[in-house]
Amino acid sequence: MDFSRRKTLFSALPGVALAAGGITAGDMLTSGSAAAALTDHPGILAGLRQFLELPGGKSYQIDVGDHGKIFRTSYKGSQVRFVGSAVKTFILLKYLQDVEEGRLDESAQITIDDSVRSLSSTVMVNMTGTTTARSVLEAMISHSDNTATDAALAQVGPDRVRAMIRSIGLRNTVIPDSTRRLFSYLAGAPAGVDKGWKGMELIEAGQLFGEPRDPINPVESMLSTCNEFVSYYTKALKGRYFQQATTLTEFKRIQAMADAIALVVPPDLAAYAKGGSIDWNNFHALCVPGQMILPPARRGQPKTPVTFCFVVNWEGPDSTIPAVMEKFAGSIQKTLAEVERSFG
Repeated sequence: MDFSRRKTLFSALPGVALAAGGITAGDMLTSGSAAAALTDHPGILAGLRQFLELPGGKSYQIDVGDHGKIFRTSYKGSQVRFVGSAVKTFILLKYLQDVEEGRLDESAQITIDDSVRSLSSTVMVNMTGTTTARSVLEAMISHSDNTATDAALAQVGPDRVRAMIRSIGLRNTVIPDSTRRLFSYLAGAPAGVDKGWKGMELIEAGQLFGEPRDPINPVESMLSTCNEFVSYYTKALKGRYFQQATTLTEFKRIQAMADAIALVVPPDLAAYAKGGSIDWNNFHALCVPGQMILPPARRGQPKTPVTFCFVVNWEGPDSTIPAVMEKFAGSIQKTLAEVERSFG
């Protein structure tokens, strides 16, 4: 469920397919005091056009300055798409809120065993024992470890995470009860059933429990929009959802560990993100939301946040994955490099 590894676990239904040749600069909405239109920034426009050449449904949003005060460009930013592991940032946020309130402790030992073991867990899949909650949160974000995710989610409770998501105004963001329940449901198990670790091993071996289900569904899914991710990261990284500065520092520290950052953000910039990458039954999705920080152009001036989200959902055989993944990462890297050049 991340850029660094590809497991055929699950994916997304594609959004509305668009012919790349039919997309114009006018379709890419822009605003801000620093620029009248994307055509004023040909380098950024070229990178975004490359992104929009990807197959299937695409969405993006880039805000330069808080809430796009300096510049904003977006394309289908309100379109709900499957975003995979990118939703794990909300579990991290709720967990740290609980630490602030004294409900939880990052130094507490969390049990890792078959009760939480899940697929696509490069850090903890073979671990049996205990480790600190801090290590669990780091594994969830830095390596998108699903065992760590289910262990953390069990501590805070999925319904409490959902309530937090709604309380901050995100109406289209959806998380599952656990990654195991998500995998079980997509592989044909009844709603609410966790097939356990033995069931996960059956899925990995290619055995399902019934007809496979679409990942975009009203029961177990991972959904959001670019609009909501950009709004969320803008506020979260300002400390809007925390009471203490030390909690914000910890949130940033863990979010800065995401391995997707090195693939898309220009070198030597501070950045915070959480990517998602999933495949299921010839449907695929890639997503990367986050924020990078541009240093001040002159001494004494403030730093400039650039908050972004890019998502693509497409349909096709697994043989399409390498080329789409390369173009996805390459186009975002090019776009964000041009944003740095234009506004840094």
